[in-house]
Amino acid sequence: MRDAVTSLIKNYDLTGRYFDRNAIDSLKSYFDSGTARVQAAAAINSNAAALIKQAGIKLFEELPELIRPGGNAYTTRRYAACLRDMDYYLRYATYALVAGNTNVLDERVLQGLRETYNSLGVPIGPTVRGIQILKDLIKEQVRAAGVVNTAFVDEPFDHITRELSEQDI
Repeated sequence: MRDAVTSLIKNYDLTGRYFDRNAIDSLKSYFDSGTARVQAAAAINSNAAALIKQAGIKLFEELPELIRPGGNAYTTRRYAACLRDMDYYLRYATYALVAGNTNVLDERVLQGLRETYNSLGVPIGPTVRGIQILKDLIKEQVRAAGVVNTAFVDEPFDHITRELSEQDI
C-alpha cells in the first residue's frame, strides 16, 4: 500500500526528476492535513458500528424495495452481507483517508468488484448510494470531532463510487 508520500516519490523517481514546486506543495498539503486525517480516522474508528447501522437504516428508508420480498437485502443473510460490505468499504476508505492516496482501494477493494457484484446480481446503484450516505454521515461525525475542513473525507468515498458506477462508453 502506498501513501501520498511514497506515491509522489515513486512518480518522481520513475521520471528521474528532483522534486519541483508542485511536489513540495503536495507534500506540504499532505503533512498540513495530517492531524485532521488522524482525527477523522479516530472519529470513524470509535463510531464505525453506529455509522454502518445508521447508513443501513437510511439506505433502506430511501430504497425500501431492497428489504421487501424479492429485494436484494430481503433475507437476514443478505441484509447482513450488505452491512458487512459497507463496513468493508468504510475500513478501506479510512486507510485511504489516512494515507492520502486511493491506491489501497484499487488493490484491495475495487479490482473486479463490479464484475463480482454483477455476476451475483448485487445492484450497483443502491451500493453506490449506500457509500454516499456513509460518506455524508462520516463528514458529520468528523465535523463533530472538531475537524473544520472535511473536504479530504470525500476523496476515498468518491473514488469508490466513481469506480463502481457504470460508465458510458
